[in-house]
Amino acid sequence: MTEVLRYEVGSGTVLVEAADNSFGVDHPARNEQGILDTGRRLEDALASVRPAARAALEAMAELTPEQIQIEFGVKLAGDAGAVIARSSSDAHFVLRMSWTPSAAALPGEEITHGG
Repeated sequence: MTEVLRYEVGSGTVLVEAADNSFGVDHPARNEQGILDTGRRLEDALASVRPAARAALEAMAELTPEQIQIEFGVKLAGDAGAVIARSSSDAHFVLRMSWTPSAAALPGEEITHGG
């Protein structure tokens, strides 16, 4: 069976389809339409996967490649926020990130120039 999760986003809401046995789906409250209200902002849910993305970039940057490309799926999981999906086909979002170490610092880092 499929569940519908409601997330706050911007000045409105977004409905997300999720399997009823998904991690984190059993806690939110259902409204009269049967929609599970997560009580979370979508932006906050997605922020929970940022540390994993940063860790992957930092670990690969140590190898000093000419370019790094990382792709992973993110699945929304009700009260749990967001989790990295086991496959892209299971994901609500597929994130593809590219970074060229010689051109820029890791996201969130400052580039300093000696002088």
